[in-house]
Amino acid sequence: MQIDLPIVWAAIIGLGVFIYVVLDGFDLGIGLLFPFFEEKGDRQVMLNTVAPVWDGNETFLVLGGAGLYGAFPVVYSTLLPANYLPLILMVVGLIFRGAAFELRAKATRTQHLWDLAFIGGSALAAFCQGVVLGSLLQGIKIVDGRFVGGAFDWLSGFSVFCGLGVLVTYAALGCGWLILKTDGELQRKMCLLMTPLVSVLLGAIAIVSLWTVLGLPSVAYRWFGSGNLGWFIPVPILVIACVWGIFKSVRLQHDVLPFILTLALCFLGYSGLIISIWPNIIPPSLTIWEASSSHSSQLFALVGTVIILPIIIVYNVMQYRVFRGKVREGDAGYHH
Repeated sequence: MQIDLPIVWAAIIGLGVFIYVVLDGFDLGIGLLFPFFEEKGDRQVMLNTVAPVWDGNETFLVLGGAGLYGAFPVVYSTLLPANYLPLILMVVGLIFRGAAFELRAKATRTQHLWDLAFIGGSALAAFCQGVVLGSLLQGIKIVDGRFVGGAFDWLSGFSVFCGLGVLVTYAALGCGWLILKTDGELQRKMCLLMTPLVSVLLGAIAIVSLWTVLGLPSVAYRWFGSGNLGWFIPVPILVIACVWGIFKSVRLQHDVLPFILTLALCFLGYSGLIISIWPNIIPPSLTIWEASSSHSSQLFALVGTVIILPIIIVYNVMQYRVFRGKVREGDAGYHH
């Protein structure tokens, strides 16, 4: 039996990117929620909820990047040149956020500056990820497997809006995470913030969906012209069900449900994206088979991944298990 390796690799990279978006999404989201909480104690608790896990969350970004390089080198050589500026700014944002995490714990006089670096770094990284997503959706000019567009092709109204959409998504994820991990007054404030955040997120999802269907004929055909609408229609229905569930669970002051349903919302948005572009890995025309490296390269990389990926997943699960439970003010802070 011949295994279709490009599909296997597309699934691995897709999974890696989704896990990254979820895990790094909520800790970037905490940076985005910082401006709403001025009190030192609140901010410290917010940071302590992710202090043990945040650097492990970024492992999946490395997995996605390395997987692309090994399995789909054409994507690497087209997506990167098309998005150099937002990708470099994203890395700068992640560096600032990482440095702020480490240094604000030790700083006294300059702590407010590191708070600003944490907020700015989180916002920059999240916004740039959305811009890259937007530029991917609107299509990248490729001739003979090479990028032939301009240095600022990624910049459009649509990609900027996608950037703002990712900011709201991550803020909602962060809010759900903090409802799960905190209690008392801070949790109550988070519950108040969750409803407007998710309302804005629903609006953003609706606008992006409409914009892609109206602006990109290939996406419109994929959803409405290919005869598969019956299979795809559960996605928007489930989105509305999740949003309703979040509103209800926040009102009933559930600890776990708001976060779980926000994760489900992210998964539905992600599956909608995959439905829109599949089997293209770079719209409008580059399919996963055309972008693939040789069979032997993919097989070689797959052997390594099959060994490494379970280890990464197991240690990630373990760190969340070890540090489960509520985080309260006065708990042991962040020490390194």
